[in-house]
Amino acid sequence: MFSESADISDSATVAESAMIWHLAQVRDHAVIGSGVVIGRGAYVGSGVTVGANSKIQNYALVYEPAEISAGVFIGPAAVLTNDQRPRAVNPDGTLKTASHWIPVGVKVLEGASVGARAVCVAPVTVGKWAMVAAGAVVIADVPDFALVVGVPACRVGWVGRQGSRLEKVEESAGDVWVCPVTSALYKEVSSDVLIELPEVLDPA
Repeated sequence: MFSESADISDSATVAESAMIWHLAQVRDHAVIGSGVVIGRGAYVGSGVTVGANSKIQNYALVYEPAEISAGVFIGPAAVLTNDQRPRAVNPDGTLKTASHWIPVGVKVLEGASVGARAVCVAPVTVGKWAMVAAGAVVIADVPDFALVVGVPACRVGWVGRQGSRLEKVEESAGDVWVCPVTSALYKEVSSDVLIELPEVLDPA
């Protein structure tokens, strides 16, 4: 479903099952996957790819050449930047054009979430199933399953696929964490690496 007020480039590739709401803009050569929802007033830049079943909420700005994997959540008014040294003019005062700079992108991997009004300063990668808190400013790569908050964003914990903050399994051998909702288990390999384990916590 596409709103009549949405501005969708003729050269964009948009799945029929996608939903694009009022006043959203999808630029040239963007690729929008199946089941994607793009909210009111959101902006998706030229050539940006958005994987299946992702959500880009109202007034989020996703600048090219961002890459959004499947199942990603981009919160309201979040910004994914693309200019490392933003200037309106050149040193001689002339207006900068597209030929005067090279855009760099943000990558958000499968299942990750970027909270409301968060800013991801390119070039950074937000890892799989990671969670960026509302209002955070990301200036470095975010590990898979990491929960990052603040300005600049720092890791304060881990989250599982379900989205809840993981809890330490105190009686475990090694650094094992559990989702309090699903009982799924994860192992902390290092300070910035968490992996999923095949089993779940035995409630007994």
